Amino acid sequence: DAGSIPTRNLIDASFRQFAITLMSFIRIKGAREHNLKNISLEIPRDKLIVFTGLSGSGKSSLAFDTIYAEGQRRYIESLSSYARQFLGQLEKPDVDSIEGLSPAISIEQKTTHKNPRSTVGTVTEIYDYLRLIYARIGEPHCPKCGKKLEARSVDTIVDHVLSLTRRRPEAASFKLQILAPLIKGRKGEFRDVFERLLKDGFIRVRVDGQIKSLEEDIDLKKNNKHDIELVIDRLVLNRGKENEIQTRVSDSMELALQKGNAQSIVLIEEIDEAGKKIQEKEEMYSSRLSCAVCDISFPEITHRLFSFNSPDGACPDCSGLGFLQEFHPDLLIREPEKPVGEGLIKGLGWSGDGHWYQATMESLSEKLKFSLNTPWQKLPEKIRKIILYGDNSISLNFKWGASENAFEYTKTWEGIIPNLHRRYKSNISDNQRTKMEQFMVNMTCSACNGARLRIEPLSVIIDGRNIYEVTKFSIREAMSFFNNLKLDETEAIIAEQAMKEIRSRLNFLYTVGVGYLTMDRIAGTLSGGEAQRIRLATQIGSALVGVLYVLDEPSIGLHQSDNDKLIATLQSLRDIGNTVIVVEHDEETIEKSDFIVDIGPGAGEHGGSVVFTGTYKDILKSENSITGMYLSGRKKIGLPEKRREGSGKSVIVHGASENNLKNIDVEFPLGKFICVTGLSGSGKSTLVNEILFKGIYQKMINPHVLPGKHKKISGMEHIDKIIDIDQSAIGRTPRSNPATYTGAFTPIRDLFSDLPASKMRGYKPGRFSFNVAGGRCESCEGDGLKKIEMHFLSDVYVTCKVCGGKRYNRETLEVKYKENNIYDVLQMSIEKALDFFSAIPQIKSKLQALKDVGLGYMKLGQPATTLSGGEAQRIKLATELSRRSTGRTLYILDEPTTGLHFEDISQLLKILHHFVSEGNTVVVIEHNMDVIKTADHIIDIGPEGGEKGGRIIAAGTPEKIAKETNSMTGKYLKKWLK
Repeated sequence: DAGSIPTRNLIDASFRQFAITLMSFIRIKGAREHNLKNISLEIPRDKLIVFTGLSGSGKSSLAFDTIYAEGQRRYIESLSSYARQFLGQLEKPDVDSIEGLSPAISIEQKTTHKNPRSTVGTVTEIYDYLRLIYARIGEPHCPKCGKKLEARSVDTIVDHVLSLTRRRPEAASFKLQILAPLIKGRKGEFRDVFERLLKDGFIRVRVDGQIKSLEEDIDLKKNNKHDIELVIDRLVLNRGKENEIQTRVSDSMELALQKGNAQSIVLIEEIDEAGKKIQEKEEMYSSRLSCAVCDISFPEITHRLFSFNSPDGACPDCSGLGFLQEFHPDLLIREPEKPVGEGLIKGLGWSGDGHWYQATMESLSEKLKFSLNTPWQKLPEKIRKIILYGDNSISLNFKWGASENAFEYTKTWEGIIPNLHRRYKSNISDNQRTKMEQFMVNMTCSACNGARLRIEPLSVIIDGRNIYEVTKFSIREAMSFFNNLKLDETEAIIAEQAMKEIRSRLNFLYTVGVGYLTMDRIAGTLSGGEAQRIRLATQIGSALVGVLYVLDEPSIGLHQSDNDKLIATLQSLRDIGNTVIVVEHDEETIEKSDFIVDIGPGAGEHGGSVVFTGTYKDILKSENSITGMYLSGRKKIGLPEKRREGSGKSVIVHGASENNLKNIDVEFPLGKFICVTGLSGSGKSTLVNEILFKGIYQKMINPHVLPGKHKKISGMEHIDKIIDIDQSAIGRTPRSNPATYTGAFTPIRDLFSDLPASKMRGYKPGRFSFNVAGGRCESCEGDGLKKIEMHFLSDVYVTCKVCGGKRYNRETLEVKYKENNIYDVLQMSIEKALDFFSAIPQIKSKLQALKDVGLGYMKLGQPATTLSGGEAQRIKLATELSRRSTGRTLYILDEPTTGLHFEDISQLLKILHHFVSEGNTVVVIEHNMDVIKTADHIIDIGPEGGEKGGRIIAAGTPEKIAKETNSMTGKYLKKWLK
């Protein structure tokens, strides 16, 4: 009897038990996204869970493409239809059901923002609170004399206006208009404002710089920003009759300040004796702030004044970017050892064979007293500066032709760089502009010195520092500044809430291991791990409960010494009532987790299954889990039998001083496997990527690359080339793939064009290319996908409806080799393709290299847009592996272990050591101890990050580093060497 009380109680109890069980686990049934093999599993809620397994095994497919995607989709579907129209419809992942799911937040390995206006301060919202504090309790000072500003009275303002006759004796009279600013930089039509002003008896307004009558119909575009000022009075000031209008000016000014929120504007038109206008100008007055000494008024102090993304606060020269694209002297003058008369700049009209150049230099040499035979590098600094940047006080005489018919004229010297700027901004072709941009770099704006702001906001001080000086602090230094900031009782009350938010956010950032970053650091320059940890700190600050967080290797770029801080952060997210899923390979993170899911057993089609679920203690005993074998020590990356002696030659960087490097000399011994180590932010990437790589690349390959600051690099004659194998994408479109990048696709196309069916139809290799017209699908132009531009959002790719994603037209797909057409070949895994083309050495060697770097699971034609950074890096490694070694190459890799499992790292090390065994040199920036312990030579930088880094702590073999008491790397290395 369902209606009886005992039965209802039993049903209620059953539902309660079901609800409790449901809330305790996330149940996944039939997950088939990508390579997942219809897996089902239970994951405990409110725990720290690690997903691990080989690269390509399906970890991200389960964590991000299934669990997170479904959580996000369900949350969006719970919103109103009005809200959903702005968010769009999310596709349901290929899974039968997921129970016990919470709203999900994804924190991936992607740089937070590419916009140069985004900084660490703006991303974390610290800068927003900082602007608020400076607007409310900051003390404004005069930008000229530095005196603290005080408010002006009405009488003082009136006296200043009437003193025009004394200040401008060349004018006979002055037409004055007194205005009150009402609207500044706001969108709207403001019809109600105009109607109210007309009703109050006013006649005129100035709208966006134009005087208009309130009786006419003023039509404004509501989506544009407008400035509106009310015309209070119009009058004429005659010399000697100031007293006659003093009362009127005083009354009008008082009304203007009242209507204009303590601000007024006076438009001044100066008239001479003949009644002609001399000039027009406007002066702004404020009854709040002004400097009597310098005779200037300060704008109203609002939080917008401190924003470099607002016209109110942004530096007008660089528009708030802090830098400008400028011609750099080091890029312009490539051969400073040559005489000036032979030419300074090649290709931009300043070469020695031009008549203009010769005439200019001859005239300059006469004026500045130098010889054209003098090399540029030996000219005095003063003369070099004048040649480059000009001097208006120098007039040059130019002369052409025979003496009896000579053409002469005189012109002030503008300088080479201003001349190039003028030409660059003029109406030149795109080709010319691109050519000139090779000589340009982003240089600090000379107007604001990189502060991004106008002079007015930079003149507002708290505790002796302006807002830019505070943003230049590292997180660690900023914590000290705000913790020790002394405010009076009133200021403390005003700033209390904002200070609380700033301090908590700074503390979170320090906790996740990015205390070395400065708040003005551009977000686009952050590594994937740094950006991810900043987002993680922001999420901790939000203090949400009952949320599912999914993170992708947050330990990337983090030194072992900071790992505990990160793990503690993840555990704190869990402890307040959230479920934290981390895709991770870090041994310490796995050990501290509550639950482990190991996906495998292999990668690609060999993966996609759940190998193990359980605790850390259980995985150590698992016989099926490769991860467990490495964690328990049953399988390990061994130490080399002996360290290489190298070739005895070295490349030495002298005087490295870019960013935080302390003018250091660093030796890179050749013929060795070198690891550059140190805490996050210590200067590793600056030394290797910005100075070593760019310095050698500039000399050997591209003179238009500008390296970081250093004195010189010696020993370059011992290498024949330098290759940076980074994690950038192998292509920007779906047409780029492993086959095209490695060069394997060329012999494959040749093979298909040699088939009888192709010869009968007259098909050439180009017929099987999706980069040229002919055999490709013209609807998607061989992409297989169509790009939908979303303007301010990321581009979206959808499958082409005409070819169904096959890239080729029907006729091309009719040509088959071993019953497979060209599309079928591209869909093969590299492992399968290796077997398929085993009889063709040209193709086999390139595919074997891809398999050797652990990419056997990947499809031959997998679009570049779907590859991770680690996969792209290994494709580049495979490309190098398939080339014939010269034995004199210098390879550079920045954290190649990103996204790699222990087994993948073992495979990677075999490849890197293979390069070295052939006589080459490999330089790796790395934190992973399994890689560091196998190095022949270690360069440890520190001792800490940011300003406290930039020094060489130790250099030598791993055994030597482990004995260094000052080396944080050595402290952790001891354990791995044992």
